[in-house]
Amino acid sequence: MPTEPKSKHIPRATIQRLATYVQVLENFARDGVEVISSNPLAEACGVNGSQVRKDLAYFGEFGIRGVGYHITSLIAAITSSLGVDREWRMALVGVGNLGKAILNHGEFRARGFNIVGAFDCDPFKIGEQVYGLEVTCTSDLKSAVDAKGIEIGIITTPPERAQRAADHLVEAGVCGILNFAGARIHVPEKVVVEYVDFFHYLYALAFSITGSEHRSK
Repeated sequence: MPTEPKSKHIPRATIQRLATYVQVLENFARDGVEVISSNPLAEACGVNGSQVRKDLAYFGEFGIRGVGYHITSLIAAITSSLGVDREWRMALVGVGNLGKAILNHGEFRARGFNIVGAFDCDPFKIGEQVYGLEVTCTSDLKSAVDAKGIEIGIITTPPERAQRAADHLVEAGVCGILNFAGARIHVPEKVVVEYVDFFHYLYALAFSITGSEHRSK
């Protein structure tokens, strides 16, 4: 069984790799694999075996020497360590094309991230039913957060409206924000913000492709 984390200062890269481990382990489990060692897991995740063992060691001792990891137990241990073994209730602000796509994305609910409120400031959208949720005015966020136990906010507004959306979420009392808008936002230190900017990844792809083209010449 895992023990308490050895350090609160766990590298961000380790947390990101743990999320990858869970996805890969789930794929193995769907294929009927019950036990796996660190090297095949590492190969499937694009890292090395020692890195897998080091990452898991932050959270305690896993696996059986000479046998490997029982996949279902390891998935449970990692998700518990990451705090995703429970439901997280979320509010989405900005019901445009991207917002609607996220509301229709079944993986959120399947992984315990349950969007229970959809909000927008556009009067033509307020009252609209979108994938089972009624779009509500952002001015009602506070009462919804209190009533529905919402802890996380998702921003999918245009960039120029992102800060206003963040202000509404902070005033409503959310603990963290996932920001899809292409703008930086300012929030109190107690509120955690994660950014999802597709262009960052596209820039990285373009740079990598350009670099490989230069190397091949």
